[in-house]
Amino acid sequence: MTRYVALLGSINVGGNRLSMAELREALLREDFDDVETVVASGNVMFTHEERPTGGLAEKIAYVVSDRFDIETFATVLTHDDLQAALDACPFADDGDEKLVHVGFLDGALDEAAFAALERDQAGRGPERLAAAGDIVYIDFADGVAASRLTKPFIERRLGRQITMRNLRSVRRIIEKMA
Repeated sequence: MTRYVALLGSINVGGNRLSMAELREALLREDFDDVETVVASGNVMFTHEERPTGGLAEKIAYVVSDRFDIETFATVLTHDDLQAALDACPFADDGDEKLVHVGFLDGALDEAAFAALERDQAGRGPERLAAAGDIVYIDFADGVAASRLTKPFIERRLGRQITMRNLRSVRRIIEKMA
């Protein structure tokens, strides 16, 4: 059995209200073990027989859609995967842990699309952007609420869905998984 974390997109925002207790119960009924929500809405740790994380992500998204009529996606990671994402963050050492975000995409990042995002964001604000694999790193230097670099803006340019967690949350999840 392997310990995983699922980071769900668009949960408890935009009308997609979902009780974490109900989510835990639904996943327990679908052969997920030791289900526990952590830090905030949409972060679910669980134990499951080892299998590709893409299949687990699809299974979780299906459960949320089927049981709660909420369309979402999930990024499923092991402790080592999440630690590697944190270690690769170029803004971890000089950015505020509440303002630096790790954005997990629902698929592979297209380099040309990321270049377009950088180009379209240039001059709009002080945010710093970087990417690695299927992860986008963003330093919202002046705060997320004041930023013009919004989730819809990012998703339109990348052609992908994104779910973001700040460094503080990522570190807490890693600590809890250890």
